[in-house]
Amino acid sequence: MRNSGTLWVVAGIMLLLDWYVFQAVKTVTQPLGEKWRMLIHGAFWVISALTIVSILCFPFIPALQQSKIFRNYVFAILVGLFLAKLLGAVFFLTDDLRRGALWLIAKVFGNSGGDMLAEGQSLSRSTFLSWVGLGLGGTLFGTLLYGFSNKYNYQVKRLTLRFPHLPKSFDGFRFVHISDIHSGSFQNKEAVAKGIDLIMTQQADMILFTGDLVNDRATEMDAYKPIFGRLQAPLGVYSTLGNHDYGDYVAWPSAEAKQANLTALKQVHADMGWRLLMNEHHIIEKNGEKIALLGIENWGAKGRFPKYGKMQEAYPGTENIPFKILMSHDPSHWDAQVKTDYPDIDLMLAGHTHGMQFGLENPYFKWSPVQWMYKQWAGLYEDAKNKLYVNRGFGFIGYPGRVGILPEITVIELQRS
Repeated sequence: MRNSGTLWVVAGIMLLLDWYVFQAVKTVTQPLGEKWRMLIHGAFWVISALTIVSILCFPFIPALQQSKIFRNYVFAILVGLFLAKLLGAVFFLTDDLRRGALWLIAKVFGNSGGDMLAEGQSLSRSTFLSWVGLGLGGTLFGTLLYGFSNKYNYQVKRLTLRFPHLPKSFDGFRFVHISDIHSGSFQNKEAVAKGIDLIMTQQADMILFTGDLVNDRATEMDAYKPIFGRLQAPLGVYSTLGNHDYGDYVAWPSAEAKQANLTALKQVHADMGWRLLMNEHHIIEKNGEKIALLGIENWGAKGRFPKYGKMQEAYPGTENIPFKILMSHDPSHWDAQVKTDYPDIDLMLAGHTHGMQFGLENPYFKWSPVQWMYKQWAGLYEDAKNKLYVNRGFGFIGYPGRVGILPEITVIELQRS
């Protein structure tokens, strides 16, 4: 099998990485007694062997593929171990380059170089770099384990957005924005229900959801439909689709089966009382004044994400509405089309990135590896009169946790400036 060959290559890379990291383990355990060294070295290779065997067995054991615990937690631990070793290897490689340079100098300059090499070796810097690499790798791994406890730690983020042309009747209008529920990853109904309670306590005028209700299949909502069906607001709950909602990442037995899944997912939205906007708009009216809410299907500027969204269908009929909100799952849509072709969209709401569920964030600083892929990846972005808000996601996928970038419930108040 072609996939089997790939797995053996991956296993080979992991084994080489393990061997490389083991050299650092041997260095730092040198001062210990023989019994402790044997114990630590043995434990290292037992864990390494279990990791490689798990990776090799996963595609061939259906029970592992269907197990949420294995797919979420065990796989995340395996990936975390690999990343921790990779981080440590950066420091080990630095030390090897240093030693290689000293060896080369010794070869080129003879005795004087040899003296330099001896002097360099008399320092315990190799041990120091080994400890640094192992320490930082261990810290990364520990942080990823700690992140498991944050996946239901919902944070309410409140912000006020001011617009000069907002109709007076909507001055003080409040809505909740959530995104990326990914119900197929949930394993704790009680924790999710507390998140729903938190949304309801905001007493918003409207609730907006910007896609990725499931990971792949509509049936993932079977257990959670009653919980999310509790979401209500005076002016309604509105939703759109995200890239995961189409079932594009599943090998369906037929095109008809895939379409049936999408049809079932649309019915889930309806059963919960959510108004799913599929390349269309809805006019919201108060005291004779109007704003437009547009919702389109997934539209991603990145090559691997589909462009199902059709602004040319959602926009007509809103030209004379003074204020417009667009729900579009992928934030790359803002730069690629919205700002250029539809500059009178005042506020776009998106999700999709999850802030990679990993990063650093405080009032003065915000960082995540996902920013290397997405210019707008979390929070508020402004360009002249246009605004974009990217929600960090209500749920999670892949890594069953959150480090630094916590699950978000956004409360936005509109004010007339």
